Formats: sequence, structure tokens, C-alpha cells
Amino acid sequence: MVLSETENGRSGGEEEDTDAIVKTCVLSGFNESSEIRTLISSLVEVHEDRDGGRAREIVMQRFSVIMNGYQEQPHLLDPHLEWMMQMILDFVRSETSPPSLVHLSFKCLYIISKVRGYKIFMQLFPHEVADVHPVMELMSRQNPEDLQTWETRYMLLLWLSVTCLIPFDLSRLDGHLQSYGCMTRESTMYRILAIAKSYLLVGDSPRDAASVLISKFMTRPDVKQNCLADFLDWSLTTVSQTDDHSVRDIGVLDGVLQSLTKLFKHGKRDDLLQYAPMVLQSVEQKRLSDSSEAKLRKLCVKLIQRLGLTFLKPQLACWRYQRGSRSLAANLSMSQPVSATAAVCEPDTREQDHYDIPEEVETVIEILLIGLKDKETIVRWSAAKGIGRVTGRLPKELADEVVGSVLECFSFQETDNAWHGGCLALAELGRRGLLLPSRLNDVVPLIIKSLTYEEKRGACSVGSNVRDAACYVCWSFARAYEPKELTPFVTQIAR
Repeated sequence: MVLSETENGRSGGEEEDTDAIVKTCVLSGFNESSEIRTLISSLVEVHEDRDGGRAREIVMQRFSVIMNGYQEQPHLLDPHLEWMMQMILDFVRSETSPPSLVHLSFKCLYIISKVRGYKIFMQLFPHEVADVHPVMELMSRQNPEDLQTWETRYMLLLWLSVTCLIPFDLSRLDGHLQSYGCMTRESTMYRILAIAKSYLLVGDSPRDAASVLISKFMTRPDVKQNCLADFLDWSLTTVSQTDDHSVRDIGVLDGVLQSLTKLFKHGKRDDLLQYAPMVLQSVEQKRLSDSSEAKLRKLCVKLIQRLGLTFLKPQLACWRYQRGSRSLAANLSMSQPVSATAAVCEPDTREQDHYDIPEEVETVIEILLIGLKDKETIVRWSAAKGIGRVTGRLPKELADEVVGSVLECFSFQETDNAWHGGCLALAELGRRGLLLPSRLNDVVPLIIKSLTYEEKRGACSVGSNVRDAACYVCWSFARAYEPKELTPFVTQIAR
């Protein structure tokens, strides 16, 4: 560990100001690996409640404290993730392990995945054909209502989302389905789907893992052929029958919307395009953008932008502003030295103008523009990213109309929420090269106003978030444009 103290520009001889000292901790590696190995090994001894669970609590608290210390530098755990998972899964796979040890093992796995991130950690789960049925069986023995073991269900769903991607038709795992009287054993495909759907409706964290499982499972060729249409029909029926004022229904909507969002993110456009209008119509009729729950409005915006990307062909706008290569390695590898790479605005847009833009895209952009004015930052931020992504696939003329609509957020009649959302959208458009230099004359004066934005409300004032977002715009412009494009505006911005 390296501990550094700096005094914000003070020399050693000046009078110390303790309020100005900045302390930073930079870890050089996973220094507690041997202790973590010891703690994992001790799970066998502490999983029982022999002393009221005191020993178990001490071990888990120490394990959590060590792992949480790497939240700002989780990549330091990467060389050690494999052996930690292997040690813990040995307890899970052992037939002699009691349920209490299995649950404690999954708690440790969850702590690690929370720090490192589930997207990276779940890739390390064993995913052989032989793992599919054991994971399913272990999942089927869980009690969804047990609040003490939700980490077990969460990690099992993530594990199942990896094992279900085996490159074989799932029907090969069924063999000959045996009949018991009038009952026929359910196939592997439908068992996994039933597990995922049931956990989309629960009220705790396994719901999030179930949405990941759906997004992976539904992209399989055999599954999307047999189950995709029925799942989307079930999802939209569930959305239409729920009430966003009920606590239980809010959780249900959360799970279903998460699964739809991830599905349209990871699924192939050709498979989902035929269903996109139906999903858009259902979400629009539900009016989730008017919900009192911020997380539902955010999920609505995320789903809408994914639908918009599905309607549009997956190609980058050829008219976008390109500053050129800014990679130091790429520049050094050039045989001839160059002062700067040329910025280009490719004028040939004939290929993109030859296909019609679906009328649903207008609805998508309208909802995203409304999201820029939402009262919650998480919704505005998601809408801004959606504006950037969708605009990147539009022809030049339509994209310019979107930019004009974003600039309307900076009217004196709009609230600070609209100004903040407008700044975030401009930053996204700028860094993606979708805000052409010809628009800077219109944009820069608004950014200058945003840098000093302040609105009085009673005895206090608001606007700090707008000023911060305006700084973000300036940063993104500095990275996106050649210096010659910004030179006329530097003096104005610096005042």
C-alpha cells in the first residue's frame, strides 16, 4: 500500500492547513491473499451455530472488510479470482457439505462479485455440460422466501446464466423423458425458463440475476425459436396487469423491465425487430415515464433506447465528426511523424439516406427528450446516453433536428433539471462526434450560461449540478474536437 499526502500546491515551509490536505490510498496488489485463503478454509469450522454464530460472524465480517477495501481498485483481485472461486465451489460441490456451509460459501462468492462486478466474476463459473443439471437441482431446492439465503439464489442464477450457454441443443440433455403415470418430466429448456420467470417476480436481489439469466438464455438459437415469442407475450401481459402504486407490483415491473432491457441489448436485431413495435406500444400505453418511482422511469428510458436501436440499422453515422487517432501507441507506431491527425467530417451520406427511418423512432426520441427533463438524475443521465446512441444511427438531417430539440432544454422557461439533462446530452453527442463544428456557434453560448447557472428558490439556490454538467461538456469537447475548432471559443469559456 502506498499512502500519499499532498497539500494542494503548498510548499513545506508554508503554514499548514489541515483542511486542504488530500489523502489518497493506492494499493499495489492483493496483499491479504494468504489471509483470505485462511478465512475460506475456516468456513468448514464456523458454518454451524455452535457459539451463537459468533465465530461465523467474525470470519464473514473480516472477509467483507478485506474485500471492500478493493472497491476502488477491483482489478487487483483478477489474478486471485480463479483460486478463490475454486476453493469456495469445492464446498458447494461436495456432497457432504451441509446447507449451512453451502449458504455461507455463496455469501463469500457474492461479496467477491459485488466488489469485482458480476459481469467479470460470473465468467469464471464452471460451465461444462455436466454442470447444468447440478446447478438446476441446487436452484430448485432453494426457498425464494428465505431472506437469510438470498445470496445463494443470486449466485446460482448467475451460474445458471453461464452454464445455459453450452454450445449444444438443450434437448440433448433430456435423453428420453420418463413418464410417471400421467406426468411427463419437464424438459431442461422449460425448467430453466420457469426458474428465471419465477425469480423475475420476487422482491429481492435475485430478481436482478434472473434478468441476466433471461438475457443470456433467450439468445440461444433453440430457445429463441421455441420460447421467445411466448416470453415476450408473458412479459407484456405482466406489465399491463401490474399497478405501479403497489409495492409488490413495483418489484414485478422492475424485474420484467430489466429482463426486456437486457434482452434487447444482447439479442440479435434480426430476431427482435418484429417484436419491437409491440413492446414499444405496450410500454407507451403503460405510461411508465409518468410513474412516481424513479427506478421504473429509468428502466423505461433504458428499454426505450434499446428499442430505438433495434429499429435502426447497426451502423455508425458516416457523417460524424472524427478527430482521428488519439492513441499514443498508434501515433508512435507511425513510420513518418505527423503533427496531428486530421479531423474529418465525411460528407457521403447516400448509403444511410437510402433506407427509411421507421416512424417508431420519432416516438423513441420524444420519450428520451422528455427523460432529459426528469426530476431524477439517474433518469436524465440514462436519457442522455440514449440520445447519443440513437442519434449515432440517424441520417445527418434527422440528427441535426435532434440536436435542435436538445438545445430547447436551455430555455429560460425550463427548470434546472432540463438544463442539467441538456448538458449531459450535449456532452454525449459531442464525445461521440455527433455534434458537428458548425453547431458550436449555437452551443457554446448556452454552455457559458450553464457554467454560471444559478436559480434562487426561497432562501437557497439550485444549479450546482448544472454547472458540473457544463464542465463535463467542456471536457468532452476538448477531447472530441481539434484545437482549431475550439480556438474561437476558448476565451469566452475561460472568462
